[in-house]
Amino acid sequence: MHTFQQVGYKQNEFWAWLKDHWDEKTIPLELGIINLLLFLVIAMDAWFELELTKSSIAVSFFIFGLFWLGSVKRYRQAKVKKPLVLTSRVKRLLIPIAILTLIFPLFFTYSAFTGRVLFTNLAVQNFDTALLNFDVVLLAFGWVFGAILIPFIVWISGQITRPVEARIQEGFKEQARKKLASMPHLKVIAITGSYGKTSTKFMVRDLLKERFSVCSTPGSFNTPMGICKVINNDLQSHHQILILEMGARYAGNIQELCDIATPDIGIVTNVGVAHLETFGSQEVIAKEKGTLIDNVKPGGVAVLNADDRYVSRMGESRSDLNRIMVGLDTGVIQARDISYDTEGTRFVIQFEEKVEEFRTKLLGAHNVQNMLLAIGVAHHLGIRPKTMTLGAANIEPVEHRLELKKAGQFFVIDDAFNSNPVGAKNAVEILSQFNSGRRIIITPGMVELGELEYEENKNFGKAIGQANLDLVVLVGEDRSVPIQEGISEIDGQSDKVRVVTSLFEANELVHQYVQAGDVVLYENDLPDVYNEG
Repeated sequence: MHTFQQVGYKQNEFWAWLKDHWDEKTIPLELGIINLLLFLVIAMDAWFELELTKSSIAVSFFIFGLFWLGSVKRYRQAKVKKPLVLTSRVKRLLIPIAILTLIFPLFFTYSAFTGRVLFTNLAVQNFDTALLNFDVVLLAFGWVFGAILIPFIVWISGQITRPVEARIQEGFKEQARKKLASMPHLKVIAITGSYGKTSTKFMVRDLLKERFSVCSTPGSFNTPMGICKVINNDLQSHHQILILEMGARYAGNIQELCDIATPDIGIVTNVGVAHLETFGSQEVIAKEKGTLIDNVKPGGVAVLNADDRYVSRMGESRSDLNRIMVGLDTGVIQARDISYDTEGTRFVIQFEEKVEEFRTKLLGAHNVQNMLLAIGVAHHLGIRPKTMTLGAANIEPVEHRLELKKAGQFFVIDDAFNSNPVGAKNAVEILSQFNSGRRIIITPGMVELGELEYEENKNFGKAIGQANLDLVVLVGEDRSVPIQEGISEIDGQSDKVRVVTSLFEANELVHQYVQAGDVVLYENDLPDVYNEG
């Protein structure tokens, strides 16, 4: 259930996880072996009339238990970073799960105690009334078999409750649409892109709140139910601006979100390779992200990353659209003279013929690109450059996204929510420019990049090697192979690498190593479903 919740209750992704963990989590080897032995005992008696004595059965299973069940260490609850949340949806799922889980154990329990097959007059051939007055082998087989089926029952229960969940979600969507329709004065700003959506959203919010009453989705709320929750619960009549983040893992996701809230202003940060595994190609990703601009209201505005070849072409066919192009290299609003330190980033913005210097606590050139998008929106809505500089200076880093923090005697760059090639390499580059102490990175690499995943992680490894860091801690023996391969291509860097099996083990290693003034970069922190141990 924990895994099903972490994959967003998506049947296909949960089934893929079950296949990937077939002999580890789906059907644990010891359960499979014990049930096979139980089946053989039943079969020998029922089909071959070779009845085993109680003593021989007891000795066999004692030996099995000694080897497979002798240590409780393997059954201890593993540490998780994000535990199961008992939501209303989980409670609804538990009803069919409980019913289906009990069917096989109760069926075999009835047979074991009565010697009859439930709902029939058929006798169980190996029914044994001696000593215990029930067939302990048949009873054990039924309950172990029921335990083996639990992961599949979770999947089946998801299928059973899907129509109910769809009806409930449609109710929330309709409520959100009605509320937006009752607020004609409200301007809806929607943001999408492969990377930087959340950061850009908060930048837009912080620049606009200098003049407007703004409501925005918190954190990474970018799904239909996340957006509906904010509209239905947080949006008030006094709000002038609603800022929504729109995420997509599959084709059609953006259209579903735009059907809830049609944007007046659309922002696209970039088109990268995030979720390439589910989309198939960058061109498909670009088409999906471009759906946002296609849905902008007639006469609306599109603020686009002019440096991205996919994004810069979006909306070209719409003559009714005001396209504002911004970028580090091209666009009507550009940034130059970028520099950063432990205090943040300084850069200069050119508004056509006007120039203004900005300072922000945020790190990295990609954050400057995101800031340009926010500046493009603010400029369109009439906010003066001087007012923007005040808002930019007060922007706090998004939690877990290049967030610079003091941790006792050393510094931490928390980039745990990054999972893309551009952001990851940029974070390593920033780490390499610190000179207050030793430089350390903890990372499991990147996921959901499809066929490019191995190559991109290898390139990431090269970037780590070229940064000449002092300690590299890689999480996951299998997952870290391409990163190690990339690091090994840079002379003298492989001996700085340590490989661990979990983030908890990585933290213990670093805490033993770290000294005053050191800087530790946490680059990507994968959900528990990606744990190898």
